Amino acid sequence: MQDDSQQFMRQCLDLATSALNSGNPPVGALIVIDGKIIGTGIESGKSTGDITNHAEILAIRDALKNGHADKLHLAQLYTTHEPCIMCSYMIRHHKIGTIIYGTSVPYVGGFTSKYNVLATEDVPKWGSKPKVISNVCLKECNELNAQFQELLNKD
Repeated sequence: MQDDSQQFMRQCLDLATSALNSGNPPVGALIVIDGKIIGTGIESGKSTGDITNHAEILAIRDALKNGHADKLHLAQLYTTHEPCIMCSYMIRHHKIGTIIYGTSVPYVGGFTSKYNVLATEDVPKWGSKPKVISNVCLKECNELNAQFQELLNKD
């Protein structure tokens, strides 16, 4: 994996740590085109009470707000967690071409669960499925998850 990819995942881990420090699941996401970050997202569904505030969705919204709607098909989305079904739908809608993530989300993941929104080619308007790269910085992502589970067990 390129140094840039490792650098972007490290930035996602920093964002995920911020999410964790706010009481949210430790998820951070970036949208990148040509080595430039065009959108960032920090998981905030729990702290805001809005379940749609997943890091990946917030990163896409940020890229849209920054004027990159017409370029998302050229983008890579980096995230500490496998995008869930909801996030995967938004990824497919915007035709983001490459997804790089850390840890899998087996029951509701958009790639590894039985609801594999990222892998299907059954929705004609979505076009080709994105390239998916998993298990990047897996150890670090899993360590953050363990910290989140500890917080949940204290409540």
